[in-house]
Formats: sequence, C-alpha cells, structure tokens
Amino acid sequence: MTITEIREQLLNRDAEFQKLAEEHARYSTQLQQLSRTPYLSVEDLQLESELKKLKLRLKDEMEKRIAEFKQAS
Repeated sequence: MTITEIREQLLNRDAEFQKLAEEHARYSTQLQQLSRTPYLSVEDLQLESELKKLKLRLKDEMEKRIAEFKQAS
C-alpha cells in the first residue's frame, strides 16, 4: 500500500487525522495569503514563522500516524 493510499484511508476513517489535515491546509492557505503581500510587517513575519512551525508540527504528526498505520498493516 502506498503512502497516498494510506493517507486517503486515514482521511476517510480517522477523525483526528482529518482534523490534522484540515488545520494543515488552513495554515497553508494563510501562508499563501501572506506571500501575496508585497511588504510584510514585523507582525506578519512573526505570523509567517509561527504558521510554518505549526504546519510542520502537523505534518510531522500526520507522518507519524501514517507510519503507525503502515506498521499495523
């Protein structure tokens, strides 16, 4: 089973994984909006940094769940 297939199964079956994926997507959207701003204030730069950290933390958690699922299969 590929990682993509595992991810799809988790998205369909695991409410916590769905929540992680939704938050990750929300942070991605916010980062895209910030990247369209021609000038970032200090607050924007801090927000950008925080969003990147949060997004990475969520990605790590999702990868951990994928690995656990793969190991259990």
